[in-house]
Amino acid sequence: MLQCQIIKQRKQQLNLKIDDIVEYVGVSRPTVCRWLAGTTQRITPEKLNRLAEILQTTPDHLNGKDNDSVMKPILGVVKAGYDMFAEENILGYEEVSQQESRQGDFYLRVQGDSMIGARIYEGDLLYVKSCSDVESGQIAIVLINGNEATVKRVIKKENMLILEASNPTVENRYFTAQEVEEIPIRIIGRVVHNKVIF
Repeated sequence: MLQCQIIKQRKQQLNLKIDDIVEYVGVSRPTVCRWLAGTTQRITPEKLNRLAEILQTTPDHLNGKDNDSVMKPILGVVKAGYDMFAEENILGYEEVSQQESRQGDFYLRVQGDSMIGARIYEGDLLYVKSCSDVESGQIAIVLINGNEATVKRVIKKENMLILEASNPTVENRYFTAQEVEEIPIRIIGRVVHNKVIF
């Protein structure tokens, strides 16, 4: 079955327009829209080959038959700073290897500069493993008051949780155990690595 997320990602990476695909493959615009929406069950081998050519990949990859890679969603943005509301709109997909796919669950795009000391820069993609807790010192995605997502190093002290920035111009934030429960402060993922986007 045609993998719409792979088509979307390759289209985006190659900066192609729908009409580019229409012209190259020799199909109608509604047909390409159905491919992108994932509502097409089958595509003729000839058209599949042409589609693979313009997307610079293989027919097996477009059909999800090669086991070399997996698509992970980019679930919005996370603030490398504070006062940024969480957004969970899917912005696209990133391709990862089978091995990488077991290490994480989704990507978030970074906005802000509070983690530059940890080499996390604005525009980077953070690969995140969903979890509700991390070890002290690990970099995590933290949800504050249910709607503000931030990326920080989590430091645990007795009766205190510190969200530590890696930029001397950005203040750390300190929460008592009571505040962690009442606000609430929730860890939603551990940062596996970041991908620099040029």
